Amino acid sequence: MTYDFLIIGGGIAGTSAGARLSHLGSVLLLEAETSLAYHASGRSAALFEAQYGLPATVALNLASRDYHMTENGGVLSPRGLMFLAGPGEEKTLAQDVEDMGLHPISIDEALALVPALNRDHLRGAAHHDEAWDLDTDLLIGNFVKEMRGNGGAVKTGQRVDAISREGALWRVSAGAETYNARQIVNAAGAWVDGVARMAGVQPLGFTPLRRSMARMPAPGGHDPSGWPMLIGAGETWYAKPDAGKWIVSPAEQDPVEEPHDAWADDMVLAEGIARYQPFVTEEVTRVETTWAGLRTFAPDRTLVLGRDIREPDFIWCAGQGGYGFQTAPAASRLLADVVAGHTPELDPATVAALSPARFG
Repeated sequence: MTYDFLIIGGGIAGTSAGARLSHLGSVLLLEAETSLAYHASGRSAALFEAQYGLPATVALNLASRDYHMTENGGVLSPRGLMFLAGPGEEKTLAQDVEDMGLHPISIDEALALVPALNRDHLRGAAHHDEAWDLDTDLLIGNFVKEMRGNGGAVKTGQRVDAISREGALWRVSAGAETYNARQIVNAAGAWVDGVARMAGVQPLGFTPLRRSMARMPAPGGHDPSGWPMLIGAGETWYAKPDAGKWIVSPAEQDPVEEPHDAWADDMVLAEGIARYQPFVTEEVTRVETTWAGLRTFAPDRTLVLGRDIREPDFIWCAGQGGYGFQTAPAASRLLADVVAGHTPELDPATVAALSPARFG
């Protein structure tokens, strides 16, 4: 069988693209791991905050909001967001307030929201109601259901190891299997440049950046389920409720030489916990589990969505950089519009900012 679209990568980028493109033709999605959303998509902080990111990312966030709120019953639940400043961080917090549209609150108000905070260390706080937990499993499940409902196929455990052209078709090899397709969608996360090289397409220079996380008991035995996500001024750390527990991240963005199944750097994690520690009264004495993911960025840190300028049957859905779940509904819609030759719903400047054509 020859597929209209062969998608490489089964994270949020690939599954959302597959759902949208399944309305335009036959789709096959290949995922190297034995389950979908194994790498970055399975290790997300899972928050929807529309003002988070560069302008083109924010445009995608805003265009995705209604889908997240309503489609298939919605995937969002209330969380809220609070930025905190310690000594010497007041100006940084003021910039966060301006950039994110936050509402400054008093120390007393911050303590009312999160009683585990350390009053003596706090020098400022700002809050934002419009931040929601995002059910990542449900969102991916919805996209996969849509894709399969339109006849699309999903195959896991299919690591692509060769790509070639034969006339107008791509031949994609994954172990003992070979598949034919008219168009390839490169949604391989940290591996997107490697996929491009296999296909003889010029890589765009993506950089995978590691981010580590630690899960621990909730501070002071509190029930954190109603607390907002906490972020240190300038995003030097963050903390968030997680299934009755508490996760803390140093919010690092450390480049890695080669894409891989990432793991937490113990020293970086310890440094991040040390930055977080003064903001709460409860000392961190035990970490239950740790993990890390790779957030992959294009050189300008903006998503890349559309046809390659030299090989138009090679389609980029890449560079989500930690914004994949937030942007997925609008990003996948834009991708399908571009592929179908339809006028996108997004404004032309945003479309241009996201296009592979910007790399010349």
